[in-house]
Amino acid sequence: MNYVFEFSAVFEAWDELLAGLIRTVWLSGAAMAIGLVVAILGALGKTGGPRPLRWLIDAYIELIRNTPFLIQLFVIFFGLPAIGLRLEADQASLLALVVNVGAYGIEIIRAGIESIHHGQIEAGRALGLKNLQIFRLIVLKPALQAIYPSLTSQFILLMLNSSVCSAIAASELTGAANDIQARTFRSFEVYFVVTALYLVLSVMFWGIFAWIERSFLRQPAPR
Repeated sequence: MNYVFEFSAVFEAWDELLAGLIRTVWLSGAAMAIGLVVAILGALGKTGGPRPLRWLIDAYIELIRNTPFLIQLFVIFFGLPAIGLRLEADQASLLALVVNVGAYGIEIIRAGIESIHHGQIEAGRALGLKNLQIFRLIVLKPALQAIYPSLTSQFILLMLNSSVCSAIAASELTGAANDIQARTFRSFEVYFVVTALYLVLSVMFWGIFAWIERSFLRQPAPR
């Protein structure tokens, strides 16, 4: 094999990789936070909303879960301008990630909510808790405890899926890697380093999720 490994060209462009990594963290973190809100509201609508709302949520879930993320991204970035809504690449990426993770999150959180025994809710009412307190302390927190591993795994997949956003020239890590590779022709070196960076990001997010679980979800609910 005559190929000579040369990583110096990659490290010379470290600033670009770092900027892409920071953008990936921002896109992923924002999509996780907004997607969690969408998922909670959607799960509430699906478990306790009127029938037309449940049908609408079911249609949204099935549409997203049965179509490729890349197509969803293209519809938002290339399709919405046809109706007068033009988004920048990073904006379209964030919207696509939120729409995608929201659909999966709804089903995950719905399963957690439905795992709460109705008798616990009745007990909360008997103690004089308000509806918001019942939802926050008796429904939401135990539900999140039950589905936390599944939800965080979905969030990690969301972060990894953000690499697809390079297809519309979003300024995230894979997009930066593609630019460096096109300039240096060092495909193996560039994508080897990027693979290591995605692994670091995954470990970092797992660490953050573990800290959140220890700090907030394992503590007894306040009285």
